[in-house]
Amino acid sequence: MGSNGQPKKPNSYLSGQLLIAMPTMRDPRFARTVIYLCAHNADGAMGLVVNRLIGSLSYTDLLKQLGFEGNSTPDNRKVHFGGPVETSRGFVLHSSDKLEEGSLVVDDEVALTSTTDILRSIVSGEGPSRSILALGYAGWGPGQLDAELQANSWLHVAADKELVFDHDLESKWTRAIAKIGFDLGMLSGEAGHA
Repeated sequence: MGSNGQPKKPNSYLSGQLLIAMPTMRDPRFARTVIYLCAHNADGAMGLVVNRLIGSLSYTDLLKQLGFEGNSTPDNRKVHFGGPVETSRGFVLHSSDKLEEGSLVVDDEVALTSTTDILRSIVSGEGPSRSILALGYAGWGPGQLDAELQANSWLHVAADKELVFDHDLESKWTRAIAKIGFDLGMLSGEAGHA
């Protein structure tokens, strides 16, 4: 039991939560990013940036490169920058209403699949109701994310499907911070200044 008499959670891992970069984030790869954490355990953490696109590659072009030519209908989907690790590897973050062999069910509403089977399902119109296609991922070694959280590099908040999957990428970071209840003006990067 925890000190408040409630059953103690087995861990404080953040799988299924959103990581929100603090305004003071100096790493340009992560400045103003929102990351959906797919896995977080003693071995490390892995997530996908859900508010940044890869500008040089269209969804249709990627499908053609993967051999899905002629199978797809016109689609306005975009290819997301999932993170700086393994940037040639594709991942589909999607609603859990459609799973493939090898899908990682993160929570009741969201799954992650890194096989082309999920793309085949999407192209044929039998895929999940919501999805994000991303190249690359954000990864942390054992204890690394925990140290970054303690250093106040990231905020975290419970994820919701609307914020994760909606197409308004420009305001996603601000909306994620608002979910926590912070006033963005109060998150100054300058210590000791009002």
